Amino acid sequence: MGCGNLFFSTLITFSVALITYNIIISANAPLKQDFPGPSRSSSMSVDPIIKMPLESRSKGKSGSKRLFHTAVTASDSVYNTWQCRVMYYWFKKFKDGPNSEMGGFTRILHSGKPDQYMDEIPTFVAQPLPAGMDRGYIVLNRPWAFVQWLQKADIKEDYILMSEPDHIIVKPIPNLAREGLGAAFPFFYIEPKKYESVLRKYFPEEKGPVTKIDPIGNSPVIVGKEALKKIAPTWMNISLAMKTDPETDKAFGWVLEMYAYAVSSALHGVGNILYKDFMIQPPWDTKIGNKFIIHYTYGCDYNMKGELTYGKIGEWRFDKRSFDKVAPPRNLPLPPPGVPESVVAQFEGSPLPILVDWVSVIR
Repeated sequence: MGCGNLFFSTLITFSVALITYNIIISANAPLKQDFPGPSRSSSMSVDPIIKMPLESRSKGKSGSKRLFHTAVTASDSVYNTWQCRVMYYWFKKFKDGPNSEMGGFTRILHSGKPDQYMDEIPTFVAQPLPAGMDRGYIVLNRPWAFVQWLQKADIKEDYILMSEPDHIIVKPIPNLAREGLGAAFPFFYIEPKKYESVLRKYFPEEKGPVTKIDPIGNSPVIVGKEALKKIAPTWMNISLAMKTDPETDKAFGWVLEMYAYAVSSALHGVGNILYKDFMIQPPWDTKIGNKFIIHYTYGCDYNMKGELTYGKIGEWRFDKRSFDKVAPPRNLPLPPPGVPESVVAQFEGSPLPILVDWVSVIR
């Protein structure tokens, strides 16, 4: 017990020292001016509703594409593995589609050892955090895995799309980032103003108003590679510091690492276009429209009339958590008539023989 207490005391001291160092560096070192924060002046014309530049395209020199590399962090669990296989299938399907600026793909496997899918999915093996450091919150391995990948991998593209295993790409994705700004999906439950007193531990007042912290997580985000190389170590240190602080851990819970990324991006002056059309989340979002990603994070429960019964197990249901120990069977029952297209879209086609039928309805 004494050794355990000493370990965590040392960890807390180390984490606080690291985050203090990063804040000091962020506050005093001149940052590159090609990554302006959202409050800085810009000649860019922006839609005030979705904070998206009005220009539909922004090519590189001579009209060349601005390719981004898609990166997905994952453990070697059955749960993460089947999701990654599905995600990579749909990435390949749309990679070379019209208007796509999708470049390479990497699964960043933070188990510390190769698995049987190395030949199927392009994979970088990262080391996990030391035993006990994540305190049961496995997501803390994500920023540490990105730090290792960015340091060691040969990434050809100038931009990175940080995605997740439970994302289904339903349309070729262009580079949504513009003029030094990242592009990110805004989450309604990331509320920096509400938690200003907590966030000031990590985002000091001299860095500006807390509204400089965007309501985002690290995914989905398209950001410049060089910017992410700066953000990632700070993201890792802040995540660890937040987890070891009881007040912060209680305030943020399972979205703690998301807040840590948002704070880190703001500390380095990297603002983000809040792009609502980046993805949808069934069952709450019912139409696919012009969205690029389906995020199947919520369970979908319906009766046989096609009526949502959220909070109550439906006569028909799909919840990814039902398949944490075994991959979904090939022939899951199709949704009943009346279920929204965003849910139905996940159950057509046949990408892999051991997986459920997932599909894009965009032909």
